[in-house]
Amino acid sequence: MGDIHRLVIEHGRDKARALVRPEERTLVDIAADILADENQHLGITYSGFCLTSLPHKKLADDMPWEKRGHQVTLLVEPGRLKVNGKMKLFGVPYGARARMILIYLQTQAVRTGRREVELGRSMRDWLTRMGISVGGETFRGFREQSLRISACSLKFFWDGEDADVFEKGGIVKRGLIFHDALGDDRQGTLWNDVVQLDETFFQALRDHPVPLLEEAVRQLKDRSLSLDLYVWLAYRLHSLSRPQPIFWPSLYAQFGAGYDQMKHFKPRFVQALQYALAAYPDAKVEPADDGVILHPSRPPIARLLA
Repeated sequence: MGDIHRLVIEHGRDKARALVRPEERTLVDIAADILADENQHLGITYSGFCLTSLPHKKLADDMPWEKRGHQVTLLVEPGRLKVNGKMKLFGVPYGARARMILIYLQTQAVRTGRREVELGRSMRDWLTRMGISVGGETFRGFREQSLRISACSLKFFWDGEDADVFEKGGIVKRGLIFHDALGDDRQGTLWNDVVQLDETFFQALRDHPVPLLEEAVRQLKDRSLSLDLYVWLAYRLHSLSRPQPIFWPSLYAQFGAGYDQMKHFKPRFVQALQYALAAYPDAKVEPADDGVILHPSRPPIARLLA
């Protein structure tokens, strides 16, 4: 448990905020909310997303995305959907909103054991619980990312002769389309009623789910790099049997998209890691001059799926 969490436990939120620098007060708030979370709602993501990630910022609509992680490569290619009777090219999904949509879909699919995920009121309620107001610019942003997720082609290539490969397909087979209008608020009809996940992706998700703490996802919802670091640590730390150093070149290769030089990436990584660790009290990560050292740690949420 980090110093921020100890301050909150020993002094409470308000006193802890007074004891840290102004720029660290958000870390105190995150830690306090995580420690106060009694519900322990479960989130789920696929292991491949813990080792690779979507881009943080918008790419050109015709540009594919390739991201190499530890023993896996993610390839995402733009696709087309028919909108208002015309075929339109949609670029690769990006940013925190795309990640939030994917976590919701994956969580619901694993919980129910079905690749058909109900939306409507259930997703609206989840977004509200995540502290996201669905309306105006936020609505348009989620609609855009949902269309990108629906249109794209996604493949994971795992290392090794017997490794799994997504031969074709994407994440969503059909259904993830926002309605053009907000509709009747009493019905909560922002999306089509049901989304069907791609069968290949769904099977891989069922075989390799990674549990997350939903409250941690809520705390990091506006910080896409911190969210990526959180899911990476959720996957890596509990499986370690001994300390594992991760050097800057590897960290830069996995998380440094958008940074032309290592010197620009390092301070951004260190800052993003602080937020991820505030949301993961049991994570044992030691800073080092040449990178970080990961230590065996408890998973962020220990209980099994019901």
